[in-house]
Amino acid sequence: MSRAQCEEAGLTPSGALSAHGVPLFWRDVPAPAVPGAAEAPLRVLIVGAIHGDELTAAALAVRWIALAEQTERPVHWRFIPVLNPDGLLARPATRTNGRGVDLNRNFPTPGWEKDAPLYWDKRTKRDPRRFPGKAPLSEPESQFLHAQMAAFQPHLIVSIHAPYGVLDFDGPLSPPERLGRLWLDQVGIFPGSLGNYGGVHRGMPVVTIELPHALNMPADAEVRSMWRDLLRWMGEHWQEALGPEPKP
Repeated sequence: MSRAQCEEAGLTPSGALSAHGVPLFWRDVPAPAVPGAAEAPLRVLIVGAIHGDELTAAALAVRWIALAEQTERPVHWRFIPVLNPDGLLARPATRTNGRGVDLNRNFPTPGWEKDAPLYWDKRTKRDPRRFPGKAPLSEPESQFLHAQMAAFQPHLIVSIHAPYGVLDFDGPLSPPERLGRLWLDQVGIFPGSLGNYGGVHRGMPVVTIELPHALNMPADAEVRSMWRDLLRWMGEHWQEALGPEPKP
């Protein structure tokens, strides 16, 4: 990702800071004004680099901002390309944030206090890269995303990761079968994960994109293909997404 692409994305500080005091940047692309339009805009939240060592996740979110600006659909997009700047800026980059917490295990799923530590201990053998934290929402970055879910009330969340090369989905809608070359392969849910919290517990559909590589971006044609498939799937399920409000 070039410096020019970063500048063209028009990111601005959100006012929130990481554990190490680094600003969390965002960008809104509002729905185009259409006089007399009957459709309410769909609110879509796109999040990249929850894990700081998944650099392509941030790059894809930035690339998609330009495509969102060209999309003449009633969609209000909110982009947070790098939720974990501390991990991304570390040398080497780290999955966890500046306090050693896996942000994608830090969301307040039911039974977190028992399930998250038990899973970390028994299933991951206390892998430091997957430490869920000492309490749900203990980290400023997960607190920020949690606050966005409450304030923005997205009808859809797209969480971008790498490097497993699959498409995952949690939530009440029918999942997309594919985005570009990524095919649906639902890998299960984990205590404290965004998919579990948003899609299963809150009823906010969460599309999780797992790019094939953490360092090598897909070709431009694939970037655009994934975007077109996402828009196509959204169009097919528009009325479903605009259904009941997410659970509190």
